[in-house]
Formats: sequence, structure tokens, C-alpha cells
Amino acid sequence: MNIKTNDTVIVLSGKDKGKKGKVLSADPKGMKVIVEGVNVATKHQKSRRQNEESAIIKKETPIYVSKVQLVCPKCGKPTRVGHGFDADGKKFRACKHCGAEM
Repeated sequence: MNIKTNDTVIVLSGKDKGKKGKVLSADPKGMKVIVEGVNVATKHQKSRRQNEESAIIKKETPIYVSKVQLVCPKCGKPTRVGHGFDADGKKFRACKHCGAEM
């Protein structure tokens, strides 16, 4: 999975198509990510104690990683992820458009 936490992504399909957001968490085993402000569900929370109030909470829910695409921090375009090796032999992610390291 090429998407990691704190990456900026754009949604490719669904009700939130075209929205940009930061990845809050990534689940490589389930191939899902949680993106800030995308796929928001409302949850009715009942009060547990007498002095506590009930509330309606909005919460981001996971979406499949195939529905999002990484946005390059340098050129600002949605891009596929390429890989390369630096001088020390360490692997890095690169933008397919401008070649910048991500």
C-alpha cells in the first residue's frame, strides 16, 4: 500500500469525489484509510451518566485505498507513486509527474 498516515490525498469516486484531505490512519491489512472530512457518518451517542448529555457525533469512517490518489506536495497534482533508491540504498516514494521525493 503506497498511502501512509499524514499524506494528502484526493478522493476519486463516491459521494465525496474531488475532496482533498489528510490521511488520519491507514490499515494496510484491510486496504483502507481514514481521510479527514471524507465519508463522514453521524452517530447518536446516549448519555451514560446522569449529568452527561446525549449527542450526535460526526465521525470519519474508512474508505478503500483504491478510491483515493496521493497528491504530490511539490507539484500539487494527483499522481501515481513511483519508487527509487537514494545514494545510501534507502528506498523512497517519488512523484510520477515531477520526480520529487515524497
